[in-house]
Amino acid sequence: MRSTAVVATDAPARYAKQLLAHLGRKDAVETVGDDADGGRLVFGYGTGTVTAGEGALTLVADAPDAEGLAHVQDVLARHLERFGARRELIVNWEDG
Repeated sequence: MRSTAVVATDAPARYAKQLLAHLGRKDAVETVGDDADGGRLVFGYGTGTVTAGEGALTLVADAPDAEGLAHVQDVLARHLERFGARRELIVNWEDG
């Protein structure tokens, strides 16, 4: 199962690094290609990929079941929205 969120921001690289560094304290972070600002978080219940692009941060949640997917979505969204509270960042997930 997979879902994606594209979050508009003027500082996508900064938020990507902050999110990966924070969550990477407890869970493994893998590189994704040669993207220096992004990465993949490996949780016991799924993975979360974070990619910084032009004016947006893209989050991809993958998991084997609906429960795991909801957990990945919650972790990524909750932390990013907390980090971006001043800029009112909102994460909206779309299936697929």
